[in-house]
Amino acid sequence: MASVVQRSGRFSNFLLVALWVLLGMVRLSHGSVSYFKPSKWTLAHATFYGDDTASATMGGACGYGNLFNNGYGVDTTALSTVLFNNGYACGSCYQLKCVQSPWCNHVSGGGGGGYGGSSGGSAPTIAVTATNLCPPNWYEPSDAGGWCNPPRQHFDLSKPAFEKLAFWKAGIIPVMYRRVPCPRKGGIRFYFQGNPYWLLVYVMNVGGAGDISKMWVKGSKTSQWLSMSHNWGASYQAFAQLAGQSLSFKLKSYSTGETLIAYNVAPQYWTVGMTYQANVNFKA
Repeated sequence: MASVVQRSGRFSNFLLVALWVLLGMVRLSHGSVSYFKPSKWTLAHATFYGDDTASATMGGACGYGNLFNNGYGVDTTALSTVLFNNGYACGSCYQLKCVQSPWCNHVSGGGGGGYGGSSGGSAPTIAVTATNLCPPNWYEPSDAGGWCNPPRQHFDLSKPAFEKLAFWKAGIIPVMYRRVPCPRKGGIRFYFQGNPYWLLVYVMNVGGAGDISKMWVKGSKTSQWLSMSHNWGASYQAFAQLAGQSLSFKLKSYSTGETLIAYNVAPQYWTVGMTYQANVNFKA
C-alpha cells in the first residue's frame, strides 16, 4: 500500500478521503457523538461513613460486592435518594471540591475557594464512583441529621475519600460537584446470579457516563435480543432458560443514550457466581 501511495498523489488523496468517510461511518455507528461530557458545577454537601479501612462501604445498594476486587477502591460514595435515581446512577462518577469551610484541606486565598470548580482557591478535588444509597432519615430534620432526605443532593463518602477533601472532624462540609466521565481499565464486567430459569446480572466497570438504562441478552441459540428488566442498583434480570448457550449483551447508557454490544461475553457452559469480562467498554 505504501508503494502505491508514493507513485500516485491523486490515488493517495482518494484513499485518505475514503478512509475518513469510513471512519466517520464507524464512529457514528458506535454512537461516539454521545460521549459523556462533564456537567456544570452544583452546590451540595458531603459527609462520610465507616472508618479508615472503608470496610463499611463494601457491598452497598449497587451490588458491586468487594469494591477493592472489582476496581472501585476507596474513592466511592453513597448518594442521597434524589441523586441515586432508583439505582440508575450506580457506577456514575462525580468530581467534588470542598468549599467555604475552614475544614477544607490546603485552602489558599482565605475562605475555602469559590464556586465554579478550579477557580477561587486551591482546595483539592476528588473523583468518586457511586456505589451505594444514602437512605433518608425521616426522624431527623433535613438540615440537622437527615442529610440524605429528599430533595437534598448529598454525598456520603467513604472516610478515606472524605479526608482527601477535609479534616474528618468537620463531619459535614459544603462541596461543589459535577458529573464527569468514568475512565475504566478493561472491558465491562458481568457478575452472574440466579438459576436455570432466572438470570440476574450485576454490571460493573462501566466506562463513559458509567450508568446503564437498559440491557438485553442474546444466547447463541436464540434469534432475537431478550429485553432484561432493571432489578435494583446495577443489576438486570431475564426470566428465561439461557443455560447451555454463550451469551452476548447489549447495553444502553442512561445519560447519553449510547448503545454498546458485547458479543460472546460468557461461554456456553457459564455458571452463576462467576464474573465474565467483555472486550469492549464505553469511552470516557
